[in-house]
Amino acid sequence: MAGTCNNQGEQPLINNHNQTVLQKHAAFFDRNKDGVIYPWETFQGCRAIGVGIAGSTFIAIAINIAFSGKTRPGKCPNLLFPIEVKNVIRSRHTSDSGIYDAQGEFDPAKFDELFHKHSKANANAALTGDELSGMLKANRLPRDYYGWALGHLEWKVLYSVCKDKNGLLQKETVRAFYTGDLFYQLEQERAREIITIV
Repeated sequence: MAGTCNNQGEQPLINNHNQTVLQKHAAFFDRNKDGVIYPWETFQGCRAIGVGIAGSTFIAIAINIAFSGKTRPGKCPNLLFPIEVKNVIRSRHTSDSGIYDAQGEFDPAKFDELFHKHSKANANAALTGDELSGMLKANRLPRDYYGWALGHLEWKVLYSVCKDKNGLLQKETVRAFYTGDLFYQLEQERAREIITIV
């Protein structure tokens, strides 16, 4: 899948007017569109965008365990670890980029600031692997191991799936990741690749 995240100039593939961009981002993994994401749906979503079986399994377990309790009402745990899309704003973790605001909307100024600060080799247009690692370190809060781990997981998966042939994570790809369009684009690209092979 490396290098297939070319979305410059494309229109958004979905139009969920009643959702924040963070909800739209998460809703991709709600495969049956019932407002709840179970680990098997996270797994299916990861597979749909080209993550391998082992990676998809790990991500599904890690994400659903990490976010389920935060997004569910009440204090009674659910051993199926569902994530409620409508409450996904509660899953924002510390040591992050701050690109989602307190309501779960995309903050263009924070997004541009991230690339201005960390994209040095490519004139504010893409991140190298080293620049991405530097950005993750810069965002770390002291002793926030939970936030560090989640940030690392999210960004490293994004980089692994979407870096181009030169090992760069393009700015527009990252924008589509935050606005919720990237997963749908990747799923369509992968479906086209499978049809071509068949």
